[in-house]
Amino acid sequence: MEDLNVIVAGAAGEGVQTVGDILAAAISARGYAVSTWKEYESRIRGGQNSFRIRVSDAPRNAPLEAADVLLALNRGAAEKYEKRLKPEGTLVFREAFEGRNTVAVDFTGTAEEIGKKIYANTVAVGALAAVLGMDLDGLQEVLKRVFEKKSEDVQEANLEAAEKGYRAAEKQCDGVCPWTLEGAEGRYLLMTANDAIPLAAAHAGCRFISAYPMTPSTGVITTLARERDRLGVFAEQAEDEIAAVNMAVGASFAGARAMTATSGGGFALMVEGISLAGMTETPMVIVLAQRPGPATGLPTRTGQGELLFAINAGHGEFAKLVMAPSDPKDAFYKTVRAFNLADKYQTPVILLTDQFLADSRFSIEELDPDRAGVEIHTADPSEIRDYARYRFTESGISPRLIPGQSEHLVGADSDEHDEQAHITEDLEGTAVPMANKRLAKLAGLRSEVGPPEEVGLDGADTVLVGWGSSRAALLEALELLSGDGVKAGLIHFTELWPLPDYRFSGDRAYWSVEANATAQLARLLRSEYGVSFRGHIGRVDGLPLTAEQIRRTFHDRNG
Repeated sequence: MEDLNVIVAGAAGEGVQTVGDILAAAISARGYAVSTWKEYESRIRGGQNSFRIRVSDAPRNAPLEAADVLLALNRGAAEKYEKRLKPEGTLVFREAFEGRNTVAVDFTGTAEEIGKKIYANTVAVGALAAVLGMDLDGLQEVLKRVFEKKSEDVQEANLEAAEKGYRAAEKQCDGVCPWTLEGAEGRYLLMTANDAIPLAAAHAGCRFISAYPMTPSTGVITTLARERDRLGVFAEQAEDEIAAVNMAVGASFAGARAMTATSGGGFALMVEGISLAGMTETPMVIVLAQRPGPATGLPTRTGQGELLFAINAGHGEFAKLVMAPSDPKDAFYKTVRAFNLADKYQTPVILLTDQFLADSRFSIEELDPDRAGVEIHTADPSEIRDYARYRFTESGISPRLIPGQSEHLVGADSDEHDEQAHITEDLEGTAVPMANKRLAKLAGLRSEVGPPEEVGLDGADTVLVGWGSSRAALLEALELLSGDGVKAGLIHFTELWPLPDYRFSGDRAYWSVEANATAQLARLLRSEYGVSFRGHIGRVDGLPLTAEQIRRTFHDRNG
């Protein structure tokens, strides 16, 4: 099996995600690589949402546009998403749909036969499993795990509902259900970045998070709060983002590795606190999960519109690090790295995710926490005789002690200060050297930053340049362009500020590929490296970049 793409569609409140999650878990348990992404409107009830499931023999974590199977939970969903179904695709719906191969199953009516229409979703899961050629026993094993905390009556009713849906669909599958998911040899973790980041934070020694809920970052604090006893991280829901960032600064100053998580509007409120961390040289990790703006924008959609905002966040000039992981595995390792480097350079580190990366499930082949070692960079008070919190050093990094844990006085001040943290108006003798000290950390950070990933540059006339969560789509776009006879390569960045020492060859046509309108990475690279770009392939509709869209736009704009 090369690829199978399934869309589950319905209104908010109809259980679209429940159906998708159960099906994805059941397919993954059979050894297939699964990737999912969801699009949902900013409403609790109504509208039309979708949950996309891509199935393959090996991980292919980019979203596909055309679907082989569409499960529609209502007529509005069938009408909206039917255009995404391939001509030969199969629609699973309560009744026949003109011009389409249809497997008709009355989800609600079947559920009411069991006793309650609440089981309609499980009927739909069973029907979809039959259409995909899945084993009923395997599906029911997953259902037992999903409902294991429910009463025995509820468990039995769900198993019955799945079987009734399965049998009803199975009878109609001749000629319209060519798929067989009998099993594969793979073993994968199925996870989102919002799963990976909390695990990595706890592994890195984080002990405090303060945040105000804001889609799509909320999963970070809710996971840490739910798993407090297991992961050991104290989670505080602050009254707003200003309080959240300042709580994190305070916790870090007191000695706890600390973080916060937000989206664009909340990050805007945090900017003064980020500058406070820069002035007081306090380590902190901030997760910025991007979504389209300005203002509230499209709060449940995805985008890459805040790269330059993150890099330039804060009044005044100070060192910071900005990274944008490409998938949940990368998010795990980069989160640990973020805490280590924040601690080493005593500065804020920003992790840029987005709704696609935060909410989509990726199949991960392996995740080795031992690869991500924890590094502690606080000073040993027994080795210090005359302590100065902001002592001038060539690297800009001063010895950092934790207040109250030794005889030494540990000061901090948001005003310009001298080495002992006393406010100063000594402009030439202290203020200028102190500003230079803080900025000296940039050289050290630059030496730590990894180079961009290079793919297929040898012999390439055209090079796509992207960052963050676009990686999987870009890799597949290279395959499509190669099939069109285009000699294309890829340069992909995940560590974005400060930029590493890197050289762009002058004999290629560079195209920036970003989910924004203004080619923010291209603007950054042009200013730092002097590289010119032939064109920009952007996306601003709140949907993730796809290989097909990259290919279409390239050909449209390249003549």
